[in-house]
Amino acid sequence: MNLSISVNTLTEEYCPKITAAFTAQGWRKPENIYMRYLLEIMQEKRAFVLAEKMGEFAGYVTVVWGSEYPPFREAGIPEIVDFNVLKKFQRQGIGSALLDKAEWLIGQRSKVAGIGVGLFADYGAAQRLYVKRGFVPDGQGIFQNGRHLSYGDQASIDDDLVLYFTKSLS
Repeated sequence: MNLSISVNTLTEEYCPKITAAFTAQGWRKPENIYMRYLLEIMQEKRAFVLAEKMGEFAGYVTVVWGSEYPPFREAGIPEIVDFNVLKKFQRQGIGSALLDKAEWLIGQRSKVAGIGVGLFADYGAAQRLYVKRGFVPDGQGIFQNGRHLSYGDQASIDDDLVLYFTKSLS
Protein backbone atom coordinates (compact mmCIF):
# COMPACT_ATOMS: atom_id res chain seq x y z
CA MET A 1 0.00 0.00 0.00
CA ASN A 2 3.06 2.30 0.46
CA LEU A 3 1.42 4.01 3.44
CA SER A 4 3.35 6.16 5.90
CA ILE A 5 1.87 7.02 9.30
CA SER A 6 3.75 9.51 11.44
CA VAL A 7 3.14 11.23 14.77
CA ASN A 8 3.59 14.94 15.46
CA THR A 9 5.36 15.59 12.17
CA LEU A 10 3.07 18.48 11.32
CA THR A 11 5.17 21.48 10.29
CA GLU A 12 4.25 25.06 9.46
CA GLU A 13 5.17 24.40 5.83
CA TYR A 14 2.79 21.42 5.66
CA CYS A 15 -0.27 23.36 6.93
CA PRO A 16 -1.16 25.03 3.60
CA LYS A 17 -0.80 21.68 1.80
CA ILE A 18 -3.41 20.11 4.08
CA THR A 19 -5.77 23.05 3.64
CA ALA A 20 -5.34 22.96 -0.15
CA ALA A 21 -6.02 19.21 -0.29
CA PHE A 22 -9.31 19.60 1.58
CA THR A 23 -10.29 22.72 -0.38
CA ALA A 24 -9.78 20.79 -3.63
CA GLN A 25 -12.47 18.32 -2.57
CA GLY A 26 -14.83 20.99 -1.27
CA TRP A 27 -14.17 20.74 2.46
CA ARG A 28 -13.45 23.88 4.46
CA LYS A 29 -10.41 23.28 6.68
CA PRO A 30 -8.68 26.67 7.21
CA GLU A 31 -4.93 26.79 7.70
CA ASN A 32 -5.29 28.46 11.12
CA ILE A 33 -6.65 25.17 12.49
CA TYR A 34 -3.32 23.49 11.77
CA MET A 35 -1.32 26.42 13.09
CA ARG A 36 -3.25 26.04 16.37
CA TYR A 37 -2.55 22.30 16.31
CA LEU A 38 1.17 23.03 15.95
CA LEU A 39 1.08 25.15 19.11
CA GLU A 40 -0.92 22.50 20.99
CA ILE A 41 1.55 19.79 19.92
CA MET A 42 4.42 21.88 21.31
CA GLN A 43 2.44 22.38 24.54
CA GLU A 44 1.79 18.61 24.69
CA LYS A 45 -1.98 19.17 24.67
CA ARG A 46 -2.50 17.33 21.39
CA ALA A 47 -0.91 14.62 19.27
CA PHE A 48 -1.18 14.73 15.48
CA VAL A 49 -1.13 11.56 13.39
CA LEU A 50 -0.52 12.08 9.67
CA ALA A 51 -1.04 9.63 6.82
CA GLU A 52 0.66 9.81 3.45
CA LYS A 53 0.20 7.37 0.61
CA MET A 54 3.02 7.25 -1.92
CA GLY A 55 4.27 10.58 -0.55
CA GLU A 56 0.92 12.35 -0.94
CA PHE A 57 -1.09 13.67 2.02
CA ALA A 58 -4.00 11.29 2.63
CA GLY A 59 -5.48 12.19 6.02
CA TYR A 60 -4.95 12.76 9.70
CA VAL A 61 -6.39 12.37 13.15
CA THR A 62 -5.56 14.11 16.41
CA VAL A 63 -5.62 13.06 20.05
CA VAL A 64 -6.52 15.64 22.67
CA TRP A 65 -5.05 14.76 26.05
CA GLY A 66 -7.51 16.98 27.97
CA SER A 67 -10.92 16.62 26.33
CA GLU A 68 -13.39 19.50 26.22
CA TYR A 69 -16.23 16.98 26.67
CA PRO A 70 -16.92 17.16 30.45
CA PRO A 71 -17.36 13.42 31.19
CA PHE A 72 -14.07 12.59 29.39
CA ARG A 73 -12.22 15.49 30.98
CA GLU A 74 -13.43 14.55 34.49
CA ALA A 75 -12.47 10.89 33.98
CA GLY A 76 -9.11 11.72 32.35
CA ILE A 77 -10.09 10.03 29.07
CA PRO A 78 -8.07 11.23 26.06
CA GLU A 79 -10.23 11.97 23.03
CA ILE A 80 -9.73 11.20 19.35
CA VAL A 81 -10.68 14.41 17.55
CA ASP A 82 -10.82 15.72 13.99
CA PHE A 83 -10.47 12.46 12.06
CA ASN A 84 -10.26 13.09 8.31
CA VAL A 85 -9.27 11.06 5.27
CA LEU A 86 -9.37 12.63 1.82
CA LYS A 87 -12.21 11.19 -0.28
CA LYS A 88 -9.87 9.73 -2.89
CA PHE A 89 -8.09 7.73 -0.16
CA GLN A 90 -11.17 6.47 1.68
CA ARG A 91 -11.96 2.75 1.89
CA GLN A 92 -8.28 1.86 1.50
CA GLY A 93 -7.46 1.13 5.16
CA ILE A 94 -5.96 4.55 5.83
CA GLY A 95 -8.61 5.54 8.36
CA SER A 96 -8.10 2.29 10.25
CA ALA A 97 -4.32 2.79 10.23
CA LEU A 98 -4.76 6.31 11.62
CA LEU A 99 -7.10 5.09 14.35
CA ASP A 100 -4.74 2.21 15.18
CA LYS A 101 -1.95 4.71 15.82
CA ALA A 102 -4.23 7.09 17.77
CA GLU A 103 -5.44 4.24 19.98
CA TRP A 104 -1.84 3.10 20.52
CA LEU A 105 -0.85 6.61 21.60
CA ILE A 106 -3.78 6.82 24.00
CA GLY A 107 -2.96 3.35 25.34
CA GLN A 108 0.41 4.70 26.52
CA ARG A 109 -1.46 6.97 28.98
CA SER A 110 -4.96 5.56 29.49
CA LYS A 111 -6.91 2.31 29.44
CA VAL A 112 -9.84 4.06 27.72
CA ALA A 113 -10.13 6.07 24.50
CA GLY A 114 -12.96 8.48 23.78
CA ILE A 115 -14.40 9.73 20.50
CA GLY A 116 -17.40 11.79 19.42
CA VAL A 117 -19.36 11.53 16.20
CA GLY A 118 -21.98 13.69 14.53
CA LEU A 119 -25.49 12.33 14.18
CA PHE A 120 -26.53 13.08 10.61
CA ALA A 121 -25.82 11.13 7.42
CA ASP A 122 -22.51 12.88 6.62
CA TYR A 123 -21.09 10.99 9.62
CA GLY A 124 -22.59 7.61 8.71
CA ALA A 125 -19.30 6.01 7.63
CA ALA A 126 -17.58 7.19 10.81
CA GLN A 127 -20.46 5.94 12.98
CA ARG A 128 -20.17 2.48 11.45
CA LEU A 129 -16.36 2.43 11.64
CA TYR A 130 -16.29 3.36 15.34
CA VAL A 131 -18.79 0.64 16.25
CA LYS A 132 -16.89 -1.96 14.19
CA ARG A 133 -13.72 -0.97 16.05
CA GLY A 134 -15.33 -1.62 19.44
CA PHE A 135 -16.38 1.87 20.49
CA VAL A 136 -19.66 1.95 22.44
CA PRO A 137 -21.83 4.92 23.40
CA ASP A 138 -20.85 6.38 26.75
CA GLY A 139 -24.49 6.31 27.90
CA GLN A 140 -24.74 10.07 28.42
CA GLY A 141 -26.94 10.71 25.36
CA ILE A 142 -26.72 13.47 22.80
CA PHE A 143 -24.46 16.46 23.50
CA GLN A 144 -24.64 19.90 21.88
CA ASN A 145 -23.35 23.36 22.73
CA GLY A 146 -21.85 22.36 26.06
CA ARG A 147 -24.72 20.31 27.46
CA HIS A 148 -26.46 16.97 27.23
CA LEU A 149 -29.89 17.18 25.69
CA SER A 150 -32.98 15.95 27.49
CA TYR A 151 -36.39 14.76 26.42
CA GLY A 152 -38.28 17.63 24.80
CA ASP A 153 -35.19 19.72 24.03
CA GLN A 154 -34.94 21.25 20.58
CA ALA A 155 -31.71 20.78 18.65
CA SER A 156 -30.20 22.10 15.45
CA ILE A 157 -28.85 19.40 13.17
CA ASP A 158 -25.24 20.50 12.70
CA ASP A 159 -21.67 19.37 13.34
CA ASP A 160 -22.02 20.14 17.06
CA LEU A 161 -24.80 17.58 17.64
CA VAL A 162 -22.69 14.66 18.88
CA LEU A 163 -22.88 11.25 20.50
CA TYR A 164 -19.75 10.23 22.43
CA PHE A 165 -18.25 6.75 22.57
CA THR A 166 -15.55 5.01 24.58
CA LYS A 167 -13.39 1.99 23.96
CA SER A 168 -11.48 -0.09 26.46
CA LEU A 169 -7.86 -0.44 25.37
CA SER A 170 -6.86 -3.12 27.88
